Amino acid sequence: MSDVPVRAALTASELRRLEECAREPIRTPGSVQPHGALLGLDPATFHVRVASENAPALLRSDGPVLGRGLGEVTSPRFQADLGGMLADPHAPNPLTLEHPSGVFDAIVHTAAGLVIVEFEPRERVATPQSAAAQYAISHRLAGITDVGRLCDEAARELRALTGFDRVMVYRFHEDGHGEVFAEDRADDMESYAGLHFPASDIPAQARQLYVTKLSRAIVGTSGEASAVLTIGGELAPSSLDLSAAELRSVSPHHLQFMRNMGQEATVSFSMITDGVLTGMITCAHRTVRRLPFIQRRGIEVIANQLALQLNALEQVARLGRQVQLRKTRAELVEHIARIDDIAGTLVRGPVTVRDLIPCDGAAVRVNGRTRVVGDTPPTAELEALHAHLDVSPVRETLATDALGIEYPALSARAPSVTGVLMVPLGGTGDYLAFFRHEVTRSVDWLGDQTSANRRTPLSPRTSFSSWTDSVSGTAPAWGDLVDEASDLARDLESALLRRVESELAHLALHDPLTGLANRRGMLDRLEAAVRDDAGGAGLTLLFIDLDGFKSVNDTFGHDVGDVLIATVGERILSVTRAGDTVARLGGDEFVVVCGETAADDARHVATRILEAIGEPALIEGSMVRVTASVGIAVTDRPVEASELLRLADEAMYRAKDAGKNRLSA
Repeated sequence: MSDVPVRAALTASELRRLEECAREPIRTPGSVQPHGALLGLDPATFHVRVASENAPALLRSDGPVLGRGLGEVTSPRFQADLGGMLADPHAPNPLTLEHPSGVFDAIVHTAAGLVIVEFEPRERVATPQSAAAQYAISHRLAGITDVGRLCDEAARELRALTGFDRVMVYRFHEDGHGEVFAEDRADDMESYAGLHFPASDIPAQARQLYVTKLSRAIVGTSGEASAVLTIGGELAPSSLDLSAAELRSVSPHHLQFMRNMGQEATVSFSMITDGVLTGMITCAHRTVRRLPFIQRRGIEVIANQLALQLNALEQVARLGRQVQLRKTRAELVEHIARIDDIAGTLVRGPVTVRDLIPCDGAAVRVNGRTRVVGDTPPTAELEALHAHLDVSPVRETLATDALGIEYPALSARAPSVTGVLMVPLGGTGDYLAFFRHEVTRSVDWLGDQTSANRRTPLSPRTSFSSWTDSVSGTAPAWGDLVDEASDLARDLESALLRRVESELAHLALHDPLTGLANRRGMLDRLEAAVRDDAGGAGLTLLFIDLDGFKSVNDTFGHDVGDVLIATVGERILSVTRAGDTVARLGGDEFVVVCGETAADDARHVATRILEAIGEPALIEGSMVRVTASVGIAVTDRPVEASELLRLADEAMYRAKDAGKNRLSA
């Protein structure tokens, strides 16, 4: 997705549609789709207390099913199978019902104190070959390291697997609207790739449901939903939550939406990152089409893998950027430590704030002195933004790529500003401010978004052909740079508060690439640990040297090598204890100082470190793998820090001589 944000205009009609969607009882519709049947059973007796109106016909019952035992409605064997399943929390779902009326997938869950059993006719069996096909798809996708190609291949693979006319991969923008990021379709169908759609197409309450119910199958749009009845013959109360039901009926609005799109059947799968629905995969077909329950479950796993893989690729790219920004930030802080005009150096020195935060203009105020560079707003507008920052709670950061849309009152006082990132600097009224120009772009939408494409303001769009709109009033998004600007402000505050000596002391004790203690910092902490261990409680030093790191630099370049060093540092930190000291001595050498650690515990820590370092790392599109040799020195008697370091170093070389990728004590 582009870094220039696309915003769906929240017109009065769009707001009304979102409000209507929020009122729709999608979790408690009181009915099910007609291709299957639902029974709600008393968990103690297995008598039917709730049933869909079509259950007698679908199961060919010789009379009403309400009030009867499950074994009488289906078969005694099936009732026994269900009892066994409920007694075993690890039992597979679904069960199979072989019945004179056909073979059914019987999907079991609980709701409102009832055992819910849903019966879906099994038209074709999910064979071991289909499971193998899903595994093969998962394996092939796992090797793709480009975000765009990964989504394209996922759509292609899933269309080939399911046989649906169209498969689309959606991703959601921050304002809630979505984009068709990839698709694969029949040759005679219009392409939707790259088209955007408003948030009301998949409203908030539907997205919340997709977080817990990972797939949604709609088999057809023509049949009438079958009401869910209780023993009294009335509609089930709204307390019967069908959120987990496979057969949960579909709102009339969405059914009309599908018809207008030329869709008769769809199956959608959730893509979730950190508990948030960040995208979806939707399979659509022009005629009635069913996907077996087992196959839907398998594709849920693939959709989860896709979400995790996309997030991992983006995190690795972010880590690479952060490594470079961290180095640049360290250079910037080092430069300002040597001069008096800090504000001037920040905007015009050898390294400036624009090297960290790409922008069209920047303004910096330090100790009441303001310096600007590039295209910045007039002084009056700059002061208006500064005043807004000062009156905001705890002087919060002002970050927007659309000032006129998000802060209309403030925009009236700063009309030349579109994108602004303003970060407070200390508590004295100082700040860092960055500005970006408006970027007008054309955006292709999934159907005309105006009222001309709807029968009523609340009805779905009638056409979904590409419709181009000009989007203005926005600048390129700030994204992760908001955090980078905050980090920069914190570093500058430290330099201003502790002055030159304090900041230099910090840099002298830490490695700028990894943020870990450097050799000097490690020796200080090791000597302190030796003093603290005078009683012989047990002190361990691990000396870690990467195997084959030079070949990584030679093969992939030093930038990749730097990212790998930072990644290794993070991995070591992740498997050591909070009280341990992790340091980078330089190059590809690391040290861990562990207090009060027995020999066996030290080996356990070293083994975890070896395993963590040995995991492949995806860096700038390349899969990079290194191993490490670890030397362990453990003492239960008073010892000099230099001796302990020497012993660990010698042990590390023994590990290398023994074949590398191992530990030696």
